[in-house]
Amino acid sequence: MGVLNRYIAIEIFKGTFVCAVILVALVDFFTLADELRALGKGSYGLKKIFMYVALTSPRVFYDLFPSAALVGTMFSMGSMANNREIVAMRSAGISVFHIIWAVMRAGLVLVAIALIVGELIAPISERWAKEFKATAQNDQVASWSIYGFWTRDGNSFINIRQIYDRNSLGDISIYKLDDNQQLESLSHADRATYDDGKWLLDQREETEIRPDRVIVAKTGRSIWNSEIDPELLSVVVVRPDNLSVYGLAKYIQFLQDNGQQSEQFELALWGRIINPFVTLVMLLITVPFILNVSRTMSMGQRVMIGVVIGLGFILIDRLVGHIGLVYHLDPFAAAIIPGGVFFILALILTRRIY
Repeated sequence: MGVLNRYIAIEIFKGTFVCAVILVALVDFFTLADELRALGKGSYGLKKIFMYVALTSPRVFYDLFPSAALVGTMFSMGSMANNREIVAMRSAGISVFHIIWAVMRAGLVLVAIALIVGELIAPISERWAKEFKATAQNDQVASWSIYGFWTRDGNSFINIRQIYDRNSLGDISIYKLDDNQQLESLSHADRATYDDGKWLLDQREETEIRPDRVIVAKTGRSIWNSEIDPELLSVVVVRPDNLSVYGLAKYIQFLQDNGQQSEQFELALWGRIINPFVTLVMLLITVPFILNVSRTMSMGQRVMIGVVIGLGFILIDRLVGHIGLVYHLDPFAAAIIPGGVFFILALILTRRIY
């Protein structure tokens, strides 16, 4: 039994990773074509475009992994069926349950690999990609954390906690240093808007630090002489795919503590938690097609079915997610409905084998 389990697992691993490489390569190709439109903007040259595409690949791999597992497993197990290996297993007394369990055991290893990429590699590489692209295109040093967006503007360091859009900011702090790198002044504004090529600060409070005293001044609205490009803000913004599960949980807490909407990030959190379950469901769906329906199917038909199911799940998942955000549905329900529907479908198809 151990030899059989290893054999099935190896075949599934090979099929899944071949499909994952193909899918990631296709998405990277379209990303590259899209990024070429920005070629020459700032210092964003061809080499940096390839670097950006490479840095975004782990996130693409993680997002497409359930579909890759579905197509790869259907391809590998289908080849075994065409070669009558499945028939030989059944004739040797191997039960349907044992074959399903062997597939699920391989799926657990795939889930572990996906979790490592999705939680440890993809969030970091995605953040590096956004910062790398923003810095190259705008020739400004910029970074972000769960506590806001940071950038340098001359001798000033700027922290922006809220980015409504690229022309409207909230909760801005400006730290200005003198020539000796000592804090010269600190300014805070509730809101900033970009209008007619200049930034305007609302409810600005400036604290000027002198050797003998500290001067505090308040103004209703003032001009902010800054070279920050609004395009920079549209790129380096906190997004759900930039964060791990732990980062999402902390950022959701931060938003709730500050009275801000967090539904988008809650949906992403639950989606990230449910994603391993989705991969196993995709593997479970393949078994009925291999042990029952697919005996008379060609390899092309089998792969096409896998692609249709995978794309169908992605479309339903995105559709339900957007509907949930628009109509303020419970994030957990919006995240689990697509996977739950496909899990029920898998159980119905599997039951028909017995």
